[in-house]
Amino acid sequence: MAAVSIRETGLATFLLDPPSQVLETIAPRSFGLCGGGVRKTCVVDGDTFWVDGTKIRIADINTPETSQPQCAEEAALGRKASLRLAELLSGTALDLRAADRDEDQYGRKLRVVERDGRSVGQVLVAEGLAHEWRGRRESWC
Repeated sequence: MAAVSIRETGLATFLLDPPSQVLETIAPRSFGLCGGGVRKTCVVDGDTFWVDGTKIRIADINTPETSQPQCAEEAALGRKASLRLAELLSGTALDLRAADRDEDQYGRKLRVVERDGRSVGQVLVAEGLAHEWRGRRESWC
């Protein structure tokens, strides 16, 4: 994990928006897409996954819906985002960082997920498979 340097971020930024605390580091494992039955370690969609029986919602992004897409484009992007998330989560240690609150209204743990010091969510945004979370869903259609 890369350390955040005050020199790199600037003192004012560091003091106003300090790096969030690592709550847990997950050892490398393989993530596939969730199917029917018990969900233990798998990807639900592009921003939600299970690890060791705990459901995690990636706090810094929103991805296209896969269960109830509003259009064919959203369905296709949702599938791509889900597959890409499985790739990004697999085979390396992951740091789960604190978000602005512990859980959402559905009981999912809200976490910023980092791989090698980089936000997995921001990787998906850069690849056009996610929007930055701005407090509401944005249309994919």
